[in-house]
Amino acid sequence: MHQTSASAFAGPSLFAAAHPVCRVVLIGSFPPRRCGIATFTRDVLGALKTAAPDLDCRVVAMTDEGHVYDYGPEVMTQVRQNRLADYLEAARAINDAKPDAVCVQHEFGLFGGPAGEHLMLMLDAVTAPVTTTLHTVMTDPDPDQRRVFERLIRRSARIIVMAERGRQILAETWKVPASKIVVTPHGAPDRPLVDTAAPKARLGLSGREVILTFGLLSQGKGLESMIRALPDIVQARPEALYVILGATHPHLIAREGEAYREGLFALARELGVGDHVRFHNQYVDTHLLLDWLAAADLYVTPYLNEAQITSGTLSYAMALGKAVISTPYWHAQELLADGRGVLTPFNDPRALAKAAIDLLADPERLADLQRRAWEAGRDTLWSRLAERYLDVFSAARDTRPMVRRVVSDEPRSFAADSLPRPALGGVRRMTDGVGILQHSVYSVPDRNHGYCVDDNARALLLMHRLRAAGVRTTETDALAETYSAFVHHAWNDDAGRFRNFMGYDRTWLEEIGSDDSVARAWWSVAVTAAEAGSPALRQWARSLATRVAPHLDSFTALRTYAFLVLGLSSLVRADPGRAHERDLLNRLAGGLAGVLGGREADNWCWFEDGLTYDNARLPEALLRAGQVLDDETLTQAGLRTLDWLCGRQTGVGGVFRAVGTANFGMAFTVEEPFDQQPLEAAATVDACAAAYAATGDRRWLTEARRAYDWFLGKNDLGVPVADPLTGDCYDGLTPTGPNLNRGAESVLSFQLATCAMHALERIAQPGARPADKAHIEGQIADRCHSSSTAACDSLRTRPASSFGRSTSLQMPDR
Repeated sequence: MHQTSASAFAGPSLFAAAHPVCRVVLIGSFPPRRCGIATFTRDVLGALKTAAPDLDCRVVAMTDEGHVYDYGPEVMTQVRQNRLADYLEAARAINDAKPDAVCVQHEFGLFGGPAGEHLMLMLDAVTAPVTTTLHTVMTDPDPDQRRVFERLIRRSARIIVMAERGRQILAETWKVPASKIVVTPHGAPDRPLVDTAAPKARLGLSGREVILTFGLLSQGKGLESMIRALPDIVQARPEALYVILGATHPHLIAREGEAYREGLFALARELGVGDHVRFHNQYVDTHLLLDWLAAADLYVTPYLNEAQITSGTLSYAMALGKAVISTPYWHAQELLADGRGVLTPFNDPRALAKAAIDLLADPERLADLQRRAWEAGRDTLWSRLAERYLDVFSAARDTRPMVRRVVSDEPRSFAADSLPRPALGGVRRMTDGVGILQHSVYSVPDRNHGYCVDDNARALLLMHRLRAAGVRTTETDALAETYSAFVHHAWNDDAGRFRNFMGYDRTWLEEIGSDDSVARAWWSVAVTAAEAGSPALRQWARSLATRVAPHLDSFTALRTYAFLVLGLSSLVRADPGRAHERDLLNRLAGGLAGVLGGREADNWCWFEDGLTYDNARLPEALLRAGQVLDDETLTQAGLRTLDWLCGRQTGVGGVFRAVGTANFGMAFTVEEPFDQQPLEAAATVDACAAAYAATGDRRWLTEARRAYDWFLGKNDLGVPVADPLTGDCYDGLTPTGPNLNRGAESVLSFQLATCAMHALERIAQPGARPADKAHIEGQIADRCHSSSTAACDSLRTRPASSFGRSTSLQMPDR
């Protein structure tokens, strides 16, 4: 056996030296799940605990789809294979445990997503160094496997392979630095070399020459070849018995039941050797396996594929001193080299038969082969594996692996220099003489989808918010007029509603828009009437607001209520004499609070059974209305719901996690972390600003900054969603990275959030103590009136960086 891996750890254990590893987390399948990696993970855990009794070693158990397991106390948490939220929650649990090392048992099919990519979501959120044990090393991966494996290599501080061939593949095919690769053979139990007579007697096999194959039954293991070899073997050795030990693989059972096993038995009967094949169709624990191995004269692994980097059953057979006949897959080539076993060609029954007959007929050669195997197996014992793993963990702890997260976990201050300036590159890109287009393909405006009043209303709001951030130029004044013209044209006087969708040919695609789009358009008109820098624009907006106002009391949807309340709050604050609008504000805000009153529970303090889109606008509406109407009941309802929502919008490490679109339609849960949309972060920033205005509590400044930092990279993936220099913003965060399209809603959300943060920064310098709540609210509102011909010095453009893959986000209907 090649001894490179042993010599790499010659001498006293590094683990036993300076700084012991105290806490380790293993990630892999685990019993009672029945698979080879589950058994391996359990045995690694046992070996580590034996080698270091004080070691705190826990397991994150991978649970396959459709199964439930009663895990033992070793398992700190389980991850359901296809549940993204579980991966992030597991990362949170791992970080809370503060391990010195995390060790992943990697097989592509063990984890969810394309080529098991969900694993990377967990590892990228974990702060501890990662060591990865590879159970498969591919030489010809498909594109998904290549992408995921390259990420895994970058994230791993050390990579453990179980054979020298694995080291070669990593170095030559994957260009992994030699310093990162560690060869550590598969572990095996420590048992003496014993005669087979007593074990055979215990199993009722006295007088038989036992040929054994063990493992979960599935295609590709070459069992047909061994059965086809039996007629020749039985003719020469009439007492030969081929034992196939192990249950059928659960995944094979799920697909076709026991058809494969029955086919093997039919083949044996057809060849006339049915009495010389014995199937033991049961899941075999280690104790029973060792009994069967002790009874075997020969151990056979007739696998059909060379590209097998490890075989646990082969390692066990060698450690117990079995004479092994095998096809030359990679692991067998190494273990059986130098006369430690017999190699035969792939799929060659005659060669298998000859090798078995020759060994059974030559007791001296058989005994010599057994002794050689047993001696070589001393290097593969679990005790040796544990020593090596602990040394690797100790070395990995001092290594800084490449982590996808690109931002600091330190809390950001509210200092002005930590905030990007507003930038209009993305807005310019999406705007033409008609208005702002809805969607883009990457950065190219998509004319196929035309325009909508939703986005033009948002763009009009942005023009006023820019003034609060100290940005007013001839360009922003001209853009405000463009968006105002679109909103004006959208009003359908006959129907008493705004239209929403317009084709690129300037043809309206509907006579009446959705309730939410009507309310959002009203909001922009009301804010323009209250806050526009241009007297002429305010005059236009007040005129239109007067025409629209009589049509606002027939809606029922909650977000429609919220958008109406936000517009009414701005209008009534600026002009308290508007009696109709004040009365409508009081009724709508009261109705919104009334819905909440009937739904609050210990763990669900929300207006609806589920969370969907623009969620924070609901508490924001109550907070704004509460301040304008001086209604403490509304204010407290807004604070309670916003506090509850912020708690739900929290990812690993405390980052902001926008409610994922996968939760839409699901009751009383926000388990699914993706896809995350920019408008959720922007709405939360605005709501937290309203909470600060209502209370003066600086906790809300922290929450606003947490939501804003989602754009800059403090999110579940640790990657920026927006480009502060150009003002562009990607269309959302998916499990694999940002959605690389950059539509109007996303760009506007980022800029609106940036402006809101600057408005807050002006009145929330450290040490500032506002005189009272009304003073704070007035300051926030008055920023939109106060000044400002100052031009933004950061309206520069540069190509935005790209992250992840382009995917499509399904937006809720407007």
